[in-house]
Amino acid sequence: MIEIIPAIDIIDGKCVRLSQGDYEQKKVYNENPLEVAKMFESVGIKRLHLVDLDGAKAKHIVNYKVLERIATNTTLTIDFGGGLKSDDDLRIAFECGAKMVTGGSVAVKDRETFLSWIAKFGSDRIILGADVKDKKIAVGGWLETTNLELFPFVEKYKEEGINKIICTDISKDGMLAGPSIELYKEILQEFPDLYLIASGGVSSMNDIEQLQEANVPAVITGKAIYEGKIKLNELSSFLS
Repeated sequence: MIEIIPAIDIIDGKCVRLSQGDYEQKKVYNENPLEVAKMFESVGIKRLHLVDLDGAKAKHIVNYKVLERIATNTTLTIDFGGGLKSDDDLRIAFECGAKMVTGGSVAVKDRETFLSWIAKFGSDRIILGADVKDKKIAVGGWLETTNLELFPFVEKYKEEGINKIICTDISKDGMLAGPSIELYKEILQEFPDLYLIASGGVSSMNDIEQLQEANVPAVITGKAIYEGKIKLNELSSFLS
C-alpha cells in the first residue's frame, strides 16, 4: 500500500503552496498550520512532510516554532526540510520534534556535511531531497538549477547508505497536472530497493492509484487536498 504523506509548506508561519517553486506564486491556505496538521491526523494520517520555505530562502532553519507546535500537539511522524545547512540547524530540527530531516541543497553543495549527518543519525533519519527539472538537480528552494544529473546523484548517495529520497519534479509541482510517473518508473527500475517518495503534480485519487500501480512506495500531496481535488475521507482506503 502506497504511503500517503500530506505536505505543509510554511512561509511567515502560515500554510502556503507555491506553483513550480515560484515564491511570487504563493497562495495562503491557512494561518494556522497546527490546525491543518490536526485535520490530517484526525482521518488517520501518520506522516507529515513539513517544509520551511523561509528557511530554504534564508539558508538556515526559520520556522522551527511551527515544527515544535505540531510535534508537541500531534502524534504525526514529521519529516522536516527547508534551509537545513549546518549541524546546528539539524540539532534544532530534531530538538523541536522532527523524526526525520530532508536535505536537498546541502547534499549538493556541502557533501561532507550531509555525509556526516548520515553517519551520525543513520540513513533512517536522513532523507535525500532530489528536486529535478529535466532530470537535472535544482537547489535553494528551486531557485537554482545545477548541471548535476539525477541518476548519478542518487547513485552516489545510495553508495553512502541513503535509502529514502523525495523526488520532486519542479515542472509539475503545484500545477495539479499529474505526477511524473514515467520518471518514477525509471528511478525504481534503476534503484529497485529505494524508498522513493514521489512529489509534485498529484491532482486526484487516480494519480495516487497510478503511482501505487507503478510500485512507488510513498507520495507527498499538498495542493490537491487544499484545493478540494482530493477529499481526506477518500484517502481512507490507503490508510489501513
